[in-house]
Amino acid sequence: MPRSWSKKRERQYEHIKEGVLARGQSEDKAEEIAARTVNKERARAGEARTSSRTSTKDISPGRRGGLRSGRGPGGRTRDQLYEEARRKNVEGRSKMNKAELERAVGR
Repeated sequence: MPRSWSKKRERQYEHIKEGVLARGQSEDKAEEIAARTVNKERARAGEARTSSRTSTKDISPGRRGGLRSGRGPGGRTRDQLYEEARRKNVEGRSKMNKAELERAVGR
């Protein structure tokens, strides 16, 4: 954790890191995700000295949730789409591929 973070940002970092660890990610990956999220929030709030255009113009990481899972241009993973389809009781979801699930849940 960088020393320039406020107590609030340190708590936010720990909270995000614990959540990522609980989902089964490695310690290194959890630290990376937490630090990137906190730094983006700092940039959006004007707390950072420098910030990229995407940090200030993009939707916040908290609001984004799993819309972009961080791997390639494909957005949510098939498993994420399948879970949403299950919650919406989409029939035939087990036989659908990712593109079909995207259409079914109304991306």
